[in-house]
Amino acid sequence: MIVKDSFWDIFPEAQINVLIVKGVNNTLKDVDVYENMLNVAKENSLKYLSEENFSDNVIIKQWRNDYTKFKKKKGARSSIEALLKRVAQGKGVGSINPLVDIYNSISMSYGVPVGGEDMDAIMGDMTLGVAEGGEDFYPLGDDNNEPALSGEVIYADDKGAVCRCLNWRDGQRTMLTEDTHNAILLIESTRSDTHERANNAIKALQKAIKDNLQVESMRYQLSRNDSNIKFL
Repeated sequence: MIVKDSFWDIFPEAQINVLIVKGVNNTLKDVDVYENMLNVAKENSLKYLSEENFSDNVIIKQWRNDYTKFKKKKGARSSIEALLKRVAQGKGVGSINPLVDIYNSISMSYGVPVGGEDMDAIMGDMTLGVAEGGEDFYPLGDDNNEPALSGEVIYADDKGAVCRCLNWRDGQRTMLTEDTHNAILLIESTRSDTHERANNAIKALQKAIKDNLQVESMRYQLSRNDSNIKFL
């Protein structure tokens, strides 16, 4: 994975925490376990919703400000905002598959955006940077191509966009499924005062995957001074 200078130019203080998980069995065998995990995380997330007006909560304000720094599709929001909005509205977060359920629970518990991709579906190097525009993207549940915008921050590979607007919307091609065996999980932190929470979150994510799926993982951290890793 390579984080391009175009990303660091927008977010010079950022760090990207990366977890590489290999040889995992991502089949959902006990939905009750994961539904309980998500419900506990939902309760944990209430501490990030202390303000009566949803948009006044610190995490929401920070990520909305970050999303003003690059071109985005109208209505695009950070993935953590989408989860916290469901919590604020009294809605549940349903079980999808073990890796997604685990990372959603960590996302809510620590108030950080977490995403994941199937490494075997990545074509060539995976990158994070500013889109040239026109990179193919087929969103989850949609057969229509919705290409990236010029100036948009995206994850991409040799075939097109992988995730649009930083961590807003994942693509059908590389999404985590029950057939996933090798995955890359990511937590972005764009400002120094949120790094500690993101660091704690990636450690908790690694532990939760080991405890629930009995598989070890490799943890990396990317910054402007160290902006690429090779997947072995």
